[in-house]
Amino acid sequence: MDPQTKSEKVHSVFEKIYSRYDKMNSIISFQRHKAWRKDVMKRMAVEQGSDCLDVCCGTGDWTIALSEATGQDGHVVGLDFSQNMLSVGKKKIADQKIENITFTHGDAMNLPYADNSFDYVTIGFGLRNVPDYDRVLQEMYRVVKPGGKVVCLETSQPTLPVYKQLYFFYFRHIMPLFGKLFAKSYDEYVWLNESTKNFPDKATLKKMFLKAGFKKVQVKSYALGAAAMHKGTK
Repeated sequence: MDPQTKSEKVHSVFEKIYSRYDKMNSIISFQRHKAWRKDVMKRMAVEQGSDCLDVCCGTGDWTIALSEATGQDGHVVGLDFSQNMLSVGKKKIADQKIENITFTHGDAMNLPYADNSFDYVTIGFGLRNVPDYDRVLQEMYRVVKPGGKVVCLETSQPTLPVYKQLYFFYFRHIMPLFGKLFAKSYDEYVWLNESTKNFPDKATLKKMFLKAGFKKVQVKSYALGAAAMHKGTK
């Protein structure tokens, strides 16, 4: 798909499904995405007082988890290109009276930050939606400090026979049906199936991390490869 077309398509999807996005995430992943993120946070061991950037932050759940880990002396920026998704995140931090988060409307392909600005940069279930995966990894590498960590949690490609077929059947047929039933958004969830199907497997993504310049790249699979964490150090 043409990068411009993909960017426009993704933008229209998230501007439409923002109000039901959190509920649908829980339904689609059978609540597992929260456990995966918790495990990733444990592996990251975020230090108090750190500066963090959450790219493609959506409705801000990982942004909020980072803000708890870094504490009042730290600061977290959540960046997303959907104003509607950000509006949900802004309401969450207002309701919870969180003061160490800034939400910013911006583009993951052109991060509006200086080189070496953050201790940790994360992207959760967002890399599959960008037009150029390599470009976003390069941008994340650019803005993280030397010694800092960049972490991606994303859907992956299971390799186990039978389970692999069931996984793709679920994403192709069942998930859009859930979208229609629970979010009145069949076409949008058909798109999410497309972005998942075309996303690189974990070995390919590891190579992309290395190509972007990261060292000590660690990979951890979840749910027999349905999702994976990639963590690299600058």
